[in-house]
Amino acid sequence: MSKKTILTLGAAVLLAGASVAIAKGKGILFPDWSKPTKGTYEAPAGEAGTKASSEQPWSTTTMASSIMGKPVKGTAVTKVGEIIDLSCYQQVGKHGDKHKDCGTKCAKNGQPIGLLEADGSIYTLMDEEHDPRRDGLTAFRQWAIDNMANVVTVNGTMTEVEGQKAIYVQGYLKK
Repeated sequence: MSKKTILTLGAAVLLAGASVAIAKGKGILFPDWSKPTKGTYEAPAGEAGTKASSEQPWSTTTMASSIMGKPVKGTAVTKVGEIIDLSCYQQVGKHGDKHKDCGTKCAKNGQPIGLLEADGSIYTLMDEEHDPRRDGLTAFRQWAIDNMANVVTVNGTMTEVEGQKAIYVQGYLKK
């Protein structure tokens, strides 16, 4: 086979692969690589957060710390998804039980934690209460680390700023 034929075949294979990827659309990266440790999207293994009010989705500490009493628009939500380590998922697509130990280590060392929905949507997860979070007086991060790779229900306040989606979870103030 000539070099030109090999290059042409290689390009055809690459284009075919790209076409399949584009046709597939969005979704969970490598969905068959590893299933969650516990829970399914139909039957979550746990629940996080207190339900936020649609009239006032932010806590009093968040309202008080906002600029002129006007935080970013937030919407009370309840979402179901897998707790993931965002750094590994967005870099190499890892999630699920095979990635639980690595994801736990990454989260314990400060990497961002997220929620991966069945349709592939991703949200950064964090404690909602502003001043207590800043001062290390909240425990949601530990709850999320303990539930890494599990599919759970998350209640909170969702924001989206310039395409970055986040859910702020209330109810994890340290006693």
